[in-house]
Amino acid sequence: MSWKKDYVLLKNESMNKFTLIVLVWVAFSCTGSEEYALDCGLCPETGARWLEADRPLPEADSLFYAPRPAPLFRKEFSVSSEIDSATLSITAAGYYIATINGDTVGKNVLDPAWTDYTKRVYFTEYDVSNHLKAGENSIGVTLGNGFYNPLPLRKWGRRNPRVDLNVGKPTFIARLRVTYADGSVAEIVTNDSWKHNFGPLIKNSVYLGVVYDQTKEIEGWDLPGFDDDTWKPAIAGTGPGGALQQAFFPGVQVTDEIIPVAVHAVEPGKFIVDMGVNFTGTYRIRLSGNEGDTLTFRFGERIYEDGTLNPMTTVVGQIKKEGIGGPGAPTIAWQTDRYIMGNQEAYFTPDFVYRTYRYMEIEGLKEAPLLSDIQGLFIHSNIPDKSNFTSSNPLLNEIQDAVHRTFRSNLVSVQSDCAVREKFGYGGDLNATSESFIYNFDMQDFYRKTIYDWVDAMNDSTFVDTAPYAGIKYCGISWESAFLITQYYLYLYYNDTAIVTELYDLNKKWMDKAARIHPEGMVNEGLADHESLEPVPVQLTGTGHYLQCAKIMETFANLMGDQESTAEYAQLAANLTGILKDHFWDKAVAEPINKQTLFSTLLFHEVIPEEDLDRARDSLLTAVQNGPSGQFNTGIFGTKYVLETLSARASPDAVYDVVNSTKFPGWGFMIDNGATSIWETWKESDNTFTNSHPMFGTVTEWFYRWLGGIRPDPNHPGFSEFTLAPSTPEGLDQISCHYDAPQGTIVSNWQRNPDHSVMFEIEIPQKSKANVSLPIRFNQEISLEKNGNLMEAEQLEGMDTGQFTLESGSYRIILSEGGS
Repeated sequence: MSWKKDYVLLKNESMNKFTLIVLVWVAFSCTGSEEYALDCGLCPETGARWLEADRPLPEADSLFYAPRPAPLFRKEFSVSSEIDSATLSITAAGYYIATINGDTVGKNVLDPAWTDYTKRVYFTEYDVSNHLKAGENSIGVTLGNGFYNPLPLRKWGRRNPRVDLNVGKPTFIARLRVTYADGSVAEIVTNDSWKHNFGPLIKNSVYLGVVYDQTKEIEGWDLPGFDDDTWKPAIAGTGPGGALQQAFFPGVQVTDEIIPVAVHAVEPGKFIVDMGVNFTGTYRIRLSGNEGDTLTFRFGERIYEDGTLNPMTTVVGQIKKEGIGGPGAPTIAWQTDRYIMGNQEAYFTPDFVYRTYRYMEIEGLKEAPLLSDIQGLFIHSNIPDKSNFTSSNPLLNEIQDAVHRTFRSNLVSVQSDCAVREKFGYGGDLNATSESFIYNFDMQDFYRKTIYDWVDAMNDSTFVDTAPYAGIKYCGISWESAFLITQYYLYLYYNDTAIVTELYDLNKKWMDKAARIHPEGMVNEGLADHESLEPVPVQLTGTGHYLQCAKIMETFANLMGDQESTAEYAQLAANLTGILKDHFWDKAVAEPINKQTLFSTLLFHEVIPEEDLDRARDSLLTAVQNGPSGQFNTGIFGTKYVLETLSARASPDAVYDVVNSTKFPGWGFMIDNGATSIWETWKESDNTFTNSHPMFGTVTEWFYRWLGGIRPDPNHPGFSEFTLAPSTPEGLDQISCHYDAPQGTIVSNWQRNPDHSVMFEIEIPQKSKANVSLPIRFNQEISLEKNGNLMEAEQLEGMDTGQFTLESGSYRIILSEGGS
């Protein structure tokens, strides 16, 4: 199939900023090998070349597990006069760490972001003016393997990343541009004048961990004046082939230092450190010992009853017995680091690796480490984090805290379902949780990058499950439709019309592919309501996602002025609605089915006719009441659907009773059993399922949408006009809810007073207005202040009913008992 590429720069008017739109693929099968760049720091005309070490890759899989020290590259240069500015543009296939005169450049770690490097590679530009000095200077670069040079570790005994991913030898490219005060410019670019050697990081795997040998450190290697006569010239290569594009999304950084809460010995020389919470990242530790001592670090989300480490929920790809992982692989794929001591005390932080853990096992120390000698380093894409939700209910606050931690833990340049065993960007999890992430963080730029990952991952004949593509393609439309559904949420929450315009033709081609794969409309293949406690047919959830996509494309076609396609997608939506209604509503479902997922799915996708909505509501209420302990038993999609539809069609009070319970299954059950992050399954797992999985984190969306009542209006995307309908369920006395909308912060706070009145504090940002709906009863009175001034009922239409519109400003509203 032929393909073409276009570079465009579009202005996103709603955000008042320019957004780089990077490479529009007009067909799915793209295999270009040329190197392209925009007018940027790494344009081909700069002369910068991709550099690599002169060591070939192993010829046999088993040899990848042997020591292979990370390459070090260096280049000295002179700065001759007063500097006006200096910018380093750099990227790699794999990971890199750059230093200038021994100081690390920037705050990013695990850079660059994971992509299909044969399609696109993101580079970062750093202002390094303060790193340079008059006279001699030096740049140093260390390369890590990352996802470009993974071990042939066969997850589940069959998925070899060296086959599933586009892989190669780690390589990097860089340009340092120095502008002097007199206007002259000097450039230092990667070429064959650079030299390289191999350093003390003798193994590094993004999955298994690292081995670091202090005895092999090369003192001063990245400083000017170092004697590199024995170092070899770097090898200029062709690079991975992807388009070089400047990163426009938040980088992965260390955002928090976590202080451990306890340490205990499990046997002589072996200690367990408890970080207190389950998180994704790495650590810093002060070490001492005798030269040649080997210290071993293993990681787990849990410990056994006897206090020893339980690493089983973090084992890579369920490789837990001999013969599963392939030639050379460990029998059990523990996540393990090793440090070989030299002759001096050291601080150690492993590079080019991340994992999810609460407990760290340290073996080889002669005495217990001091808590002050260890810090956990929380690593994730540093997305803006201005929204927040808290309440008077400690359990809700603990659930929100666990969800928030779980979400951040699974944002390491891709949104993963787990950042420990697989690290893949699964589309189904994205479809289930993207709104939940958006309520907590500014996800616009991150999700733009995610959508481009899907552009690069997809093909024109089948559905794939992850982006970047990792060889998995059995989940079906409910996973790959994340490519389209995520675009819609960017449009709905940020009024991002630029992404819709850019990808509209590709979206239409994708819908054509969906029609070829499912010509009858009904989706008959793929994964359904994953981890539901009762069976759910893919015909229900998969066809529901197909219907959702048809409605989205009707919206997009109308936005584009494409009336013919608007009518076409409206008809498709009507047909799919009819199919779902006929199979799942008009007649009884013969086979066993999760009725909570059944009725909530039909309600969520607006399949049920108006005249039947009361019956559907009653059916859903009954299904929840008949659930285990009156709790939800839904899976990846049904949980999102039941939270929303039970609130909208019955009462948020019914949802609150579930969320506030510590019975199984539920969020309170997790917290009551010690969870500090959200489990992959409702049932507690100490062997198979990860303890940090975003899927059931959709409860946070309910906090914002129903307790805070903050909801976007599809007819006014980007919160220029929105719904504000807070709920005040019995048993909850207060909430504080702030949402960072494009125009500014929306505030929806309320509290119940001793006299049974309820006070609402509301802030509506400039250039926005809110359609307010308050839960006023017939015997209540309402008073309203705007910016401290009391408003009379006749000044605001609908004020006495609790249904009115507020312009921007700060408001205090009190609902009090009549006659009080």
